[in-house]
Amino acid sequence: MTTPPPALLIAGHGTRDDAGAEAFRDFVRELGRRHPELPVAGGFIELSPPPLGDAVTELVERGVRRFAAVPLMLVSAGHAKGDIPAALAREKERHPAITYTYGRPLGPHPALLSVLERRLDEALGGTARTPEDRADVTVLLVGRGSTDPDANAEVHKAARLLWEGRGYAGVETAFVSLAAPDVPSGLDRCVKLGARRIVVLPYFLFTGILPDRVRQQTEGWAAAHPEVEVRSADVIGPEPELLDLVMERYEEALKGDLRMNCDSCVYRIALPGFEDKVGMPQQPHFHPDDDGHHHHGHHHHGAHSHAH
Repeated sequence: MTTPPPALLIAGHGTRDDAGAEAFRDFVRELGRRHPELPVAGGFIELSPPPLGDAVTELVERGVRRFAAVPLMLVSAGHAKGDIPAALAREKERHPAITYTYGRPLGPHPALLSVLERRLDEALGGTARTPEDRADVTVLLVGRGSTDPDANAEVHKAARLLWEGRGYAGVETAFVSLAAPDVPSGLDRCVKLGARRIVVLPYFLFTGILPDRVRQQTEGWAAAHPEVEVRSADVIGPEPELLDLVMERYEEALKGDLRMNCDSCVYRIALPGFEDKVGMPQQPHFHPDDDGHHHHGHHHHGAHSHAH
């Protein structure tokens, strides 16, 4: 009798938006359909049913003893860093027999950057397929916004990775709550940088109150600035890339393979324009003032040689 694989527990933010909560529940069901060998359940930290605790209870009632929890979140802010681990610790007290590992948030992964690029193409109506067309498009990537500076910095990282090698005039960043710049200020910044065509791209997984607010604020700003072409792109949505990425995070959590930022490492992943770097052997790095004998600890990439 082989041991069944550990279950997959999906942890969501929660939303006051019924359609957004239903999109999450649908996504969890779809993961279960795709992986019949695996018990899959999902719950929310706040705002919408089912709570995470109910999802754990459901797994325990199905005989699950081990599971991997994956936060269905793009960015690691207070929820992923604190609330989910606290909720899981509470479940461990309620169900002492269970063991679990905890996975990483989803972004900024190349698979999601591909979906974001697709959303931009859709918003432009297929008019920006050539590098010349893209060169006059400025993207405003709008994140949720957090009181955690590191979480906000992650959105900037996603913006930079989206810009790299794709030929847009620029990718600026704004936030819908708790952090500056807000959407209107972000649009103002784009104009100050000379933007003529702007696509506002919500950095959100599913529909909800906050992505709706991004769209409303965008439309309000556009109405007041008729001289600027502004378009709204769609959220990421339950794409195959997202389903696959959750499974990648699940496998990673099981192996205990929680790495440095290797998702967006040019030595591991073919990023646009840097394809030649994949698999390159990493050499110890010497400063020009090194004589080659004293390594001064400057091994950088060589020290953990990105081969993993």
